Amino acid sequence: MIHRQINLHLVSDSTGETLNSIARATLARFDDHHVIHHRWSLVRSRLQLDRVLEGMEHEPGPVLYTLVDSSLRLALEEHCGRLGLPCFSPLDPVMDLLQGALGARAKEKRAAQHVMDADYFRRIDAMHYVLSHDDGQGTLGIRNADVVLVGVSRSSKTPTCFYLANRGIKAANVPLVPGAAVPDALENPPCPVVGLHIEVNALIDIRRHRLKIIGAGGVRQDATDYIDPEAVKAEIVAARRLCTARGWPVIDVTRRSIEETAATVLQLMEAWHARRKDAAAPPPPDDPAAGVIGVGSPRA
Repeated sequence: MIHRQINLHLVSDSTGETLNSIARATLARFDDHHVIHHRWSLVRSRLQLDRVLEGMEHEPGPVLYTLVDSSLRLALEEHCGRLGLPCFSPLDPVMDLLQGALGARAKEKRAAQHVMDADYFRRIDAMHYVLSHDDGQGTLGIRNADVVLVGVSRSSKTPTCFYLANRGIKAANVPLVPGAAVPDALENPPCPVVGLHIEVNALIDIRRHRLKIIGAGGVRQDATDYIDPEAVKAEIVAARRLCTARGWPVIDVTRRSIEETAATVLQLMEAWHARRKDAAAPPPPDDPAAGVIGVGSPRA
């Protein structure tokens, strides 16, 4: 196979996050090729677009764009046509589908997903919550949490909580430390509790790297329980048994990305709330015929 190198231009009138996500998801399947990204964000005037077009002439390559302004879209498409560059707006097919389903035209509204509305402030509030309830801090505030993650040290609790906060989820995390009691707030938690499990060797590698970063390389690696294989194994087993005893679901994060772990947490949260809703639902009304001999039975 011939390995190619191309330029990929991502043109957006907003932050460019949508195009970055699309490019990352698709290019992951072309890891044998080299793609040079040219990110052009906040392109909202003809002057700004002219700079983009000039860049494309010097380093030609396929173009993905999300531009709401029809005049800018037309100018970009015409220029790409003259240069012979493939040009595509990945949101257009989705917009066409939704317009047909809703029977309404989409508004020309730039950066609509980044408006400072109630959802935006909920995400900011969730971020503040994670900061003040990280690594077992502020356990009394767990009563305000949407979910609590528990697990041994370095099992990706913190980054998962921050990812969830970006979805507006108030996520607290509590470390399970050998010999330490579980906070009282988790005795009868008002929200779902999810355990994060990680395999021994993977955890030891992460912890060794952590020690190196914080300048603890001088610590004898055979003299600390933090990275001792038997001690780490016992720590993980104890955490798993605790979750099982409490009925807390457990996610194995060993080979999961933070995004995948967060998606599973959200699924478990939905299941928890569904069970609570079913448990709180009133029982069906009594059947007045119930218990009457012969009702519903075939005639003799």
